[in-house]
Amino acid sequence: MSVEWSGVSPELIVDLDRDQPTPLKCQLERALRQAVQSGRLTVGERLPSSRELAGTLGISRGIVQDCYAQLQAEGYLTTRVGSATRVAATAQVPPTQPKPVTPQLDIDFASGVPDLASFPRTDWAWAMREACRRAPNTALDYGDPRGDAHLREVLAAYLRRVRGAAADPERMVICSGFSQGLALTLKVLAANGITQIAFEDPGYGDTGAAACALSGATLVPVPIDEDGIDVDALDRTAARAVVLTPAHQWPTGVVLAPHRRQALVEWANRKDAYIIEDDYDAEFRYDREPVGVLQGLAPDRVAAIGTVSKSLVPAVRLGWIVCPPNLADHVAELKKSSDHGSPGLDQLTLATMIESGRFDRHLRRMRQIYAQRRNVLVDALRPFDVELTGLAAGFHAVAHIAADERAVIEKARVRGVGLYGMSVQRSDRATTPSQLVLGFGNLGERAIRTGMAKVGDLFKTAR
Repeated sequence: MSVEWSGVSPELIVDLDRDQPTPLKCQLERALRQAVQSGRLTVGERLPSSRELAGTLGISRGIVQDCYAQLQAEGYLTTRVGSATRVAATAQVPPTQPKPVTPQLDIDFASGVPDLASFPRTDWAWAMREACRRAPNTALDYGDPRGDAHLREVLAAYLRRVRGAAADPERMVICSGFSQGLALTLKVLAANGITQIAFEDPGYGDTGAAACALSGATLVPVPIDEDGIDVDALDRTAARAVVLTPAHQWPTGVVLAPHRRQALVEWANRKDAYIIEDDYDAEFRYDREPVGVLQGLAPDRVAAIGTVSKSLVPAVRLGWIVCPPNLADHVAELKKSSDHGSPGLDQLTLATMIESGRFDRHLRRMRQIYAQRRNVLVDALRPFDVELTGLAAGFHAVAHIAADERAVIEKARVRGVGLYGMSVQRSDRATTPSQLVLGFGNLGERAIRTGMAKVGDLFKTAR
């Protein structure tokens, strides 16, 4: 499929060598033939007008017209009166490798994806216009690598109010999502000699391994149970940093118990260690009181990373790191050397969204939507007698099934339903106990019912 360039005549780079004995017309013909044959110019793509191309190349318009006419005669180009010159459908283009055929998914229970259709486009557009209208010219420069000062003030106040964080704007760094926030933090720790990084198991799967590889660190899996991460097991490792999701463990959904929180802070103080807290979907809670961030208990030991990927959409590539005091400047310097800071206009827009109350209003609305979808999922699985856990917050659940995890996933795909196993989040990729991680954030209620009706019988199939 060719790109349709709108507006003025599209530009085209063509090299002509006036020192060669070959006439310019022949050089131009050869260059355009090669562009079509190599796929640089695709079928249906519009070429510049003869006047525009002649002006760009510094040659006469007649040379270009003669060239176009010759290539049209050869079948490379086509033209109609009143229309642009385009690459002909009969032009020879390089063969492409056929893409592997995969079953079409009609319903996809992928986790970690919020309701993309519910992104508050009108509010975001309003906030963008308002931010552009009010922003001084200085706000359009590179700015502070830690991020816009006003956004950091707004976020700090928000996190203190909603998440119980000990948030100081001077110790916050705005980043482009959790992955960058984690990478920056791990690299700073590695520079300080901390290269053994513990991760919850099950937990981050390949994501954790990739983050460690980028920072030169070694991943150390630590098991979790119904109370969260096993701090005693953590203490037996050589790790001096741990990455975890205490408010709603990914992917099991358990909450870090109070006694484990205290034990974890004691471990960090005793080992001169650090805790990296992923506060990824705690805004969406249903059957429990809010659970504050661990960072509020030990701000000198915890780097809390949050984003708007779940509260808004992943396309808004903004997050933040609430850094321990002795790491904040190092993280900011590394951020500066990485990309000179996250997109400034988006930062101003997010600050305006939060200040206006539209962000809180969106979260309240989405809590109701996700809670209803959660209830629909529970009802849809009731006839199949499937145990669901991890439902107190977020928009995914864990289904404990009697059938083989991988077999269920393969059979479900044949039926057009995407299912995902817990095994890919385990360090040893074990398929027992057999569990599925069911995301319902980006599915409507009808799709949830239909999807479970299609595959629910698979959950009880004998191994």
